[in-house]
Amino acid sequence: MIIAIFPHSQKRESKNLAIGIQEYLTARGATVVAPDDVAVSLGVPPLSSIPHEEIEFFISMGGDGTILNLVHNFAHIDPAIIGINLGHLGFMADIPVSEIYPSLHDIILGHFKIAQRITIDGIFPSGKQQFAVNDFVVHRGKNSSLVEIAIHVGGTYLNTFVADGIIISTPNGSTAYSLAAGGPIMTPDLNAVVITPISPHTISNRPIVLSADSEIQIQYLSHDSPLEVTADGIPCEELQAGDLLKIVRGEKIFRLVNLTRHDYFTTLRSKLGWAGKLR
Repeated sequence: MIIAIFPHSQKRESKNLAIGIQEYLTARGATVVAPDDVAVSLGVPPLSSIPHEEIEFFISMGGDGTILNLVHNFAHIDPAIIGINLGHLGFMADIPVSEIYPSLHDIILGHFKIAQRITIDGIFPSGKQQFAVNDFVVHRGKNSSLVEIAIHVGGTYLNTFVADGIIISTPNGSTAYSLAAGGPIMTPDLNAVVITPISPHTISNRPIVLSADSEIQIQYLSHDSPLEVTADGIPCEELQAGDLLKIVRGEKIFRLVNLTRHDYFTTLRSKLGWAGKLR
């Protein structure tokens, strides 16, 4: 078993935790590697020295944003992600520091499942293609007022939103920006996407859930400053007036380790602070 570990450069406790993790895993027969710039300090071989197809897991130390950056920075490698949460709100990074070693023990014993979650691809007018695990956000950018964005689904007109922007989210990303903008929570196993308007002018403009196999066309109608487009918070290209951005089901599969000791609904209740109970 080959595991690559990615300590968080801005979390003070991360390096010491990473050293403890690699010692624990190495003692149990696993081979641990790390990014080339930190491998020496952790006492492990550099990532570049290992054939990428032999790496079974990435251990991400941080939060959900750390996982997203990791997936984009190493998009050419396709291991399952183990998320250790060093922050606060984490739906993908759901292993707390207090449960690191019991969780690693479960992984060594094979007590886990690998969730395969859909991604979405954005196809820009330039021909550039970009994937997103969580969402694409089309935002008004430098425009000081609301912008007009027309949406077609499979070539059929849906609506023109006058809003700050539009979020196209996967189920995995439904608990991120989309949720903050009033979108629904979707369980991550769904074959669906949600279109969520950001601060729409008309209150009747509501989020809509579509099949992930739908082709969504987003056209910028206003003749103002360009719109800003991000994929998982990472800046992509701008949209000029008249430009069309296509969103389709992604070619990439996002693979996340789910431990049998954790379940999605428990994580949901904990992270959102739900306190309801049966009477």
